[in-house]
Amino acid sequence: MKKLTLLFVLLAAISVGCKKKGCTDETATNYNSKANSDDGSCTYPEETGPYLIVKLHFDSLAPRLDNFGNPATIPSNHWAQSPVFYGMSAHYIEFAQSMYTQLGAGEIAYHGAETTAGGSNAVDFSKAIIKGDNEVFLKIPLKNISPDTYNWVRMSLTYQNYSLNYRYNGADYNGRLASFVGFNTYITNYKIWNQTVSLNANKLQGYWGFENFGIVVEGQATATTVPNPLSATSPVPAGSCVVTGSFDTPFTITGNETQDIICTMSLSTNKSFEWYDANGDHKYEPGAGDYPTDMGLRGLKPIISQ
Repeated sequence: MKKLTLLFVLLAAISVGCKKKGCTDETATNYNSKANSDDGSCTYPEETGPYLIVKLHFDSLAPRLDNFGNPATIPSNHWAQSPVFYGMSAHYIEFAQSMYTQLGAGEIAYHGAETTAGGSNAVDFSKAIIKGDNEVFLKIPLKNISPDTYNWVRMSLTYQNYSLNYRYNGADYNGRLASFVGFNTYITNYKIWNQTVSLNANKLQGYWGFENFGIVVEGQATATTVPNPLSATSPVPAGSCVVTGSFDTPFTITGNETQDIICTMSLSTNKSFEWYDANGDHKYEPGAGDYPTDMGLRGLKPIISQ
């Protein structure tokens, strides 16, 4: 009897010893067919091309448009300038088949991270992609884009960082402004130029911070222009910054692409920083009562190339 008990103990020990840990997911690059207990070590192949490469371009000479995509003039008691952009972020990119495609019903190629850390739902600025002029914003495997023909693109901008000219005590200077134009943004902190602003709070569309000589001034613009020629058939939700533009020729994905496709989002920055001009001198002069009224982009032209 003692010998039989010892045999069972040995068999149990052997059984336990035969438990082999490793990656048990057959789709992983390090799948181990001999493993019978997953140890969390699975690794997966990186996405491979060809890619849809999305770039940002800032064009101060492009048409200056209003919310309906029509040429925009500057009100008599306002003035504007074309800033020098250093960085921009977007939160949403959608390709639309036609002018009747409702927002959200097209091909959503990108949707950035959101959070409720600040209370209501908001863009998570800590995870935002920020890129400069002609830099690659995204690389999306073309296999992830549904084969179809697209005539429009929608892009929701969330953040801008640029320099602008201003006047103080009769002298002209150059400062740096960071503006948030998304529907709502949760901001832990952000750097304007040399200074970092800590918030840990939500900020609605139009919040901005301006820096020069180490001094930071914060404020809230009253409006943000969102050019959308499709507003009659595909309205953009209030408070968002979904800029809409059309391709010169339809953009077609067949599903059989073998080369990368570059889609440059050419954004009009033509006099995109607008302010109330208290004394009519056409100089942005906060000390004289001037204040920002609009920081929206003034148009979008998507350009396809290879």
